[in-house]
Amino acid sequence: WAAFFNFVAAFGFGTAVAKTVGKGMIDVSAVDTRVILAGLVGAIVWDILTWWWGLPTSSSHALIGGYAGAAVAKAGIHVLILPGWIKTLIFIALAPALGLSLGFGLMVCIYWLCRRASPARLDKVFRRLQLLSAAFYSLGHGTNDAQKTMGIISSLLFASGFLPEFRIPFQVVLLCHAVIALGTMCGGWRIVKTMGQKITKLKPVGGFCAETAGAVTLLGTALWGIPVSTTHTITGAIMGVGATHRLSAVRWGVANRIVWAWVLTIPASAAVSVLAYHLLPFGGGH
Repeated sequence: WAAFFNFVAAFGFGTAVAKTVGKGMIDVSAVDTRVILAGLVGAIVWDILTWWWGLPTSSSHALIGGYAGAAVAKAGIHVLILPGWIKTLIFIALAPALGLSLGFGLMVCIYWLCRRASPARLDKVFRRLQLLSAAFYSLGHGTNDAQKTMGIISSLLFASGFLPEFRIPFQVVLLCHAVIALGTMCGGWRIVKTMGQKITKLKPVGGFCAETAGAVTLLGTALWGIPVSTTHTITGAIMGVGATHRLSAVRWGVANRIVWAWVLTIPASAAVSVLAYHLLPFGGGH
């Protein structure tokens, strides 16, 4: 269900985020095949480590950090485009805060509107409604996350001479959405368990509120071309939902580990990509 809506997000939500990642954060004239490969190595190594540890860190920020680290290793700090980085770094903090606020507010509203309903009735209704919220969130996830990879692939095509100017070909759009859908089908169960059980115990009504809050944040930022982390956003929303019961319902120790993983993601993936850039046994450009 989630994989299907990750794919259909390819139709109708534009490519503003892809353009930001592809040419709005790094000077695309400094990009070559070696930069792309080293950047991907940095992102993949960090993603595998955090998957193994069961930490829902941001693959988006790992990709951005790896890409930036490799570009800086090649051409220096001046290749970074400051305005693109400012809005991305601001939303590292703002996206989970928005998710938390929306999740908390939506949960309070639903509890007030359904205050006379029995818990069993509430559970039954939202067990079905969560199919809709999961679809909505998957649209947001596919829209925001797939576009980041589109930006990287399009930069590679431009740097290699396959595109006369930087743009996002529709074949790349379809490819990225198909692959993110396939990844969803494979299932990252370690992270699923962290999100669904370890941060706070989610019931269907809480899942509905968290997914809806996350989807609104993701789709809004995607239309503005801001590459936010879907993981940060939904984690904030889950914390907001848990906090409506009581603050102790959120396992803040787990949340603390997650936040540290967020803080370290961009510098860690950038450091790995710098190392990879210098260790790769071939030159860039072709």
